[in-house]
Amino acid sequence: MINSLTVDVQHRIRYADTDQMGVVYYGNYAVLYEIGRTELIRSLGISYAEIEESGILMPVIELNSRYIRPLKYDELITIRTTVKKRPSASIVFDHEILNSTQEICNRGWVKLGFVNKITGKPTRIPALILDKITATTEL
Repeated sequence: MINSLTVDVQHRIRYADTDQMGVVYYGNYAVLYEIGRTELIRSLGISYAEIEESGILMPVIELNSRYIRPLKYDELITIRTTVKKRPSASIVFDHEILNSTQEICNRGWVKLGFVNKITGKPTRIPALILDKITATTEL
């Protein structure tokens, strides 16, 4: 067992991701975080679609991002996504984005809640997710 769950995803920066200065537009980091957390969930053997089909939605309730170095068009980056704490009413995904030479260019985290799809009310993490996380980590 491990104390956290981490997944690395490779992604190539598209021209559409950049701004007039030729670097990744700051608003697009949220999209990179989404790619990372989607793949982390997929690594557990489940998908966002399955979670939603089970009646649970996962809205973003908080986001933090620190820009350290610029990322540029056509660069192959690594999106490293980690869950460090056992989720309950919310889950926090920590992110590091590394450039092609593996330097950290961005650090951030995203907190998502769990909401009942029918009532719209907050709920605890569904067993569908928690069971998969606890089967692979000591969280």
